Amino acid sequence: MLLWAALLILDGWLAGSRGKLAGSSMSVLMLTFGLSVPVSGQFALPKPVISLHPPWTTVFLGETVNLTCKGFHSYKPEKTKWYHANYRGEKEEREISGNTLKVHEPGKFRCQVRGSPPSDPVHLYFSEGLLILQAPHSVFEGDTLFLRCQKQGKKKLSAVKYIWNGNTLYKSNKSLDLSIPRASLNNSGHYRCIGFTDKNHVLESNTKIIKIQELFPRPKLNATAFQPMEGSSVNLTCETHLHPERLDTPLHFTFFRDKGVILSGWNNSSELQIPIIWKEDSGLYGCGIETVTHSVRKHSLLLEISVQRIPVSQVSMETQPPGGQAVEGETLVLVCSVAEGTGYTTFSWHRENMKESLGRKTERSQRAELEIPAIRESHAGGYYCTADNSYGPVHSEVVTITVREIPSNRSNLMGLGAAGGLFSILLLLFFCWSWRKSGNNFQEEETRSPPNPASGESPWSICPAQVQLQPLYVNVQYQEGELVYSEIQTIWLRGEEEARASRTSLEQKRTSIVYSEVKI
Repeated sequence: MLLWAALLILDGWLAGSRGKLAGSSMSVLMLTFGLSVPVSGQFALPKPVISLHPPWTTVFLGETVNLTCKGFHSYKPEKTKWYHANYRGEKEEREISGNTLKVHEPGKFRCQVRGSPPSDPVHLYFSEGLLILQAPHSVFEGDTLFLRCQKQGKKKLSAVKYIWNGNTLYKSNKSLDLSIPRASLNNSGHYRCIGFTDKNHVLESNTKIIKIQELFPRPKLNATAFQPMEGSSVNLTCETHLHPERLDTPLHFTFFRDKGVILSGWNNSSELQIPIIWKEDSGLYGCGIETVTHSVRKHSLLLEISVQRIPVSQVSMETQPPGGQAVEGETLVLVCSVAEGTGYTTFSWHRENMKESLGRKTERSQRAELEIPAIRESHAGGYYCTADNSYGPVHSEVVTITVREIPSNRSNLMGLGAAGGLFSILLLLFFCWSWRKSGNNFQEEETRSPPNPASGESPWSICPAQVQLQPLYVNVQYQEGELVYSEIQTIWLRGEEEARASRTSLEQKRTSIVYSEVKI
């Protein structure tokens, strides 16, 4: 892919310079892009490619084939050197203007542009037969293999049959051509065709060996480390190379693990960076490459990556506040940490001589905290923590926790509580005194009946309501100084409005009975 991008850049630059490049400047340019292969201290351009028009390598005698020498894509050299070797062993070399050569005779042809090595050869055949099988010069996997059974003269065939490796591949009296879409390497082999005329004459073509060329080899996955340490980064690279004739073929890449976990979808990047790799990421890794047309797709062999975990070590426990000095009622934090250790670590806090754990946390961290919201004096003692990341728990040293109380704070709290209670009592007494001062006068009644609370009213109130004193005995003469016990009716009201209502309808209120001493 880098080669293809660099060729495009070089293509435009060469077109502007019209081929007038000095050897030294070319060397510097190719070194910058890293494209060429050093040859005796110099740097050579890639091989040019020969294209054919029409695309067939076998034609009838007397026909013309145009060969075009393609260097850097659209770049057209001012001059091209051609090499021709006929089947009699005679060789010919000539230089022409431009890059297209008209050919009327068979043989092997190569071309060369300035500064480049010779191209791969093209073999042309000019047949004198009545029926020929025509096929393109080069077919790559993913291409459509197009074959034509061609009869010489004006009369056409009525039916054709294509033979592949001795087996009938296709037979038709409608379409005389054969198309094999998305050809693969398995489609290589020996091909020939048989033609039928209207008079039931049978014609047989020459046998042609067709080799489907590989567009790019199976990719190879490379990694910066096969046994990386947990927490480190790993770079993956999916490597392959395109055939020189198809350097402009765009490709897409993908990366996966264990044939099920997709690490990256199809895109044009041949590299993948894993910023942080964990023990759980160990497994078999692979990559895939396909053309953007989805005609060719290949996967690499699986590569095992085993992530190494660092065991925990140097476990220690600290407290907040520091030094293990805690104040009763305040928060105490126990901090457990490790100097080394990767991956998920299980932290556990313990009190000396106790089997049960005070708390447990599993985190991908080298530090964890346990909070005790309100420490008490009974919490004093020795504490320690453990850390385990699958290699077994490692203990910290014991930290002694002391809890101290602040007497002045407790005295202040008790004083404030007593003062508040006294103030509440005084406020209640003042309220009752004010309410009674504005209450009803006592009135005597000869008879009464116990009142009932009205429906929906609360029978409770803060202070008792005043009611009339009732004589204990009726029609009795009292002596001066004698004690008389009278029943006092106390009405509990919910509010001030109910107190006023009690003065007119005592029998509708709840009562309580008390006794009072009265002297005559």
